[in-house]
Amino acid sequence: DSGLRFHYVAAGERGKPLMLLLHGFPEFWYSWRHQLREFKSEYRVVALDLRGYGETDAPPHKENYKLDCLIADIKDILESLGYNKCVLIGHDWGGMIAWLVAICYPEMVTKLIVVNFPHPSVFTEYILRHPSQLIKSGYYFFFQMPWFPEFMFTLNDFKVLKSLFTSQATGIGKKGCRLTAEDIEAYLYVFSQPGALTGPINHYRTIFSCLPLQHHEVIMPTLLLWGERDAFMEVEMAEITRIYVKNHFRLTILSEASHWLQQDQPDIVNKLIWTFLKEETKRKRE
Repeated sequence: DSGLRFHYVAAGERGKPLMLLLHGFPEFWYSWRHQLREFKSEYRVVALDLRGYGETDAPPHKENYKLDCLIADIKDILESLGYNKCVLIGHDWGGMIAWLVAICYPEMVTKLIVVNFPHPSVFTEYILRHPSQLIKSGYYFFFQMPWFPEFMFTLNDFKVLKSLFTSQATGIGKKGCRLTAEDIEAYLYVFSQPGALTGPINHYRTIFSCLPLQHHEVIMPTLLLWGERDAFMEVEMAEITRIYVKNHFRLTILSEASHWLQQDQPDIVNKLIWTFLKEETKRKRE
């Protein structure tokens, strides 16, 4: 309905159950490369470039990035792919969108899997009571400024972007799958295109007009995966999330893993997702 063109990468045969993957910031469909390969045997796996990212259209005004628009995008995409339901997986900001889609359109989500993002109500309540999380989420406030955040990302050949994934403080740790030179190059290529950072940062520029939420409950089976060494999200929020899930809820915290969990520990993440998906099927049979 938005009239926007969305770019996605798909693996697996059409007609198989849909698995829809929503990336975080500052990423694009590529952050799911390990999952596209892994789950194509049983699913039609679709990794999107969210509104404003990569090769997807980027409307110019920040009003076009309100959470309502982002939730409606997922509903429209599902329908245009010829599906009425999916396994929905989101990481980071894509996790926030996944939670909201599950809350607003529960009939569309058979199973919800979120990576390193708590239930949005937990996030808003926790951040107000814990200054340490407020500081970690300081970039939400920094991103409210016009043009300057985009400029900061471009300095020194996109040094900030590179260090997010590679530095000791925020990057993938020693025991993770480090990003290769080609991986870094893919990120730099996408975000160095003219205007490529404005859409992604616009997602954050409307956040304060959208939270807190009216509706909270999640009614489908839910898996929350969390890298304990996340530099941006305190792990305490993961456990509190349980309160809002009125169905089977599984939480797995990986002690050596970073915020970039599905790229950091792809084998373990894939295994945990398979276990969750199979476990649910088994439970239904019983």
